[in-house]
Amino acid sequence: TQQTSYKKVIEATEKLKDYTIQVNPREINLFFMENDFRERIILENGVYKVNNTKIEFSKTEILELLENQPEKFSPNVIMRPLYQEVILPNLCYIGGGGEITYWLELKSFFNVVNVTFPILLLRNSALLVTEKKAKKADKLGLSWSDLFSKQNDLVNKKTAELSKFPIDFSAQKEHLQKQFEALLGIANQTDKSFLGAVKAQEAKQTKGLENLQKRLLKAQKRNYSETLERITTLQNELFPNQSLQERQANFSEFYLEIGESFIPQLCNELKPLENNFNIIIIS
Repeated sequence: TQQTSYKKVIEATEKLKDYTIQVNPREINLFFMENDFRERIILENGVYKVNNTKIEFSKTEILELLENQPEKFSPNVIMRPLYQEVILPNLCYIGGGGEITYWLELKSFFNVVNVTFPILLLRNSALLVTEKKAKKADKLGLSWSDLFSKQNDLVNKKTAELSKFPIDFSAQKEHLQKQFEALLGIANQTDKSFLGAVKAQEAKQTKGLENLQKRLLKAQKRNYSETLERITTLQNELFPNQSLQERQANFSEFYLEIGESFIPQLCNELKPLENNFNIIIIS
């Protein structure tokens, strides 16, 4: 009733805002279970209602029910780890990047309810690459760092590299800035209206250069569209749906292609407790 889980997880997500938030708490993070249904509990105007039913409780009633029939309450994704650690405590939780972020969202909640929070250990991750795709990456001049980039950043970078002339207008912007610095020096000796006009013109011309740079980049993307398409196709194959391969692909896809040697190779290459990201060329 104090909405402890909601308050503490919200506080944690603020601190973790530089990371992809894995779960968002509700004001009440429990379900009500009875017979053949499991529905969220919602607080409305001081009344605890069971979603999609006519069941409702006062604060006193729901606390009594929780005390006497706890089996009628089921945790959601926020409360479930707390249940787990109370029933079957873990010394250490080993997980991937997303899972570790998920658990970190819950740490202050564990602390305030005085339940021991497990040690978190980031497991080893891997990207499986066939020899054919590795050779394709080399042929396209792609580093592994390139392939891990956001696709738009990768396309912009490779367009700039492929272009026979610079696409970056930084030098032109710097030259323009120096010209306007001189004009501003003159403007400061006159009235404010002229100063404002100079600043407005500087902003306008700077914006014009930025727009020209964008148009040039767009034009060069068209000129190198065939190569850029090969690059994005390869990246999409290695990172399905612009996500980590391990979250999208099933190992059986590789097993069917590689055969029985696949699992021994993984056993040799993977070191689960070394929190590295391995790129494994499979053959």
